[in-house]
Amino acid sequence: MPRIADPATPSGTPAACAAAAAVVEPVVEAAADRFAADGSGADRAYSERPLKAALQDDIALRHMDIAESVARSFASSGPEAPDIRQVAYLGLIKAVQRFNPGRGVPFASFAVPTITGEIKRYLRDSCWVVRPPRDVQDLRTEIARAAPAMAQRLGREATARELGLELGWPEGKILEAQASSSSLRPDSLDAPFEGRSWADTLAADSTGMERSDDMISLRGAVNELDAGEKELLYRRYFMEQTQQCIGDELGMSQMQVSRTLARILVKLQKRLLGAPAEPGRRTARPSIA
Repeated sequence: MPRIADPATPSGTPAACAAAAAVVEPVVEAAADRFAADGSGADRAYSERPLKAALQDDIALRHMDIAESVARSFASSGPEAPDIRQVAYLGLIKAVQRFNPGRGVPFASFAVPTITGEIKRYLRDSCWVVRPPRDVQDLRTEIARAAPAMAQRLGREATARELGLELGWPEGKILEAQASSSSLRPDSLDAPFEGRSWADTLAADSTGMERSDDMISLRGAVNELDAGEKELLYRRYFMEQTQQCIGDELGMSQMQVSRTLARILVKLQKRLLGAPAEPGRRTARPSIA
């Protein structure tokens, strides 16, 4: 079997990748032709499979730098970078399996579009928690590619206006695409923020102790109503009956129910907002039913 090139062959540039591909790729065809001339069809097919798989693995390992380079163009850092790199490796394997040296196309030229398409499908279909429109996704990718080069050229981070002029988009669209990154991987509520977690900054429901005095005062005010007024409150705000339904059951018109409820609520409000106790004197609490 022809000897495969030394794994230590320098790689990393398109020329080096193409040179490595030119050495390795014909091995697959030569090996297949040699096995095709020997043995029966069944034995030949059985023998070709492990050899072909081994050669494909070797080609993939020699061109991992291509996959990593394409992955870095989409995300050089951040929580999504490792996932994108794994998807790029998967695209590389697919490129190796689909590559046909007989067409005269260098492997590197064939692999880059295949890996890029695999990453784009992953970002489009599997990565967004809240999926923005397709044009916003594509613009976000363009910004991720253009921003590092502009930062190096300008000596600072490019503004949204400068990115818009560079890419041919209005500033508002650039800002929308940049903001869409938060829909890709939202920050965890447990992520640290100024020495504490985001969850610590959110409002929390009270335990109920703060409302205990209000509830006691309200109960005392309700207890001072007569039986008919209590029944109206119970039907309207506890049983959630409509005013028309209450009127039908109690022999009242809807307007009478509405006016009576309004008078009851005003009465309760006045009792709850009564004049405060004089300084130095304690006001007796209303009795609790």
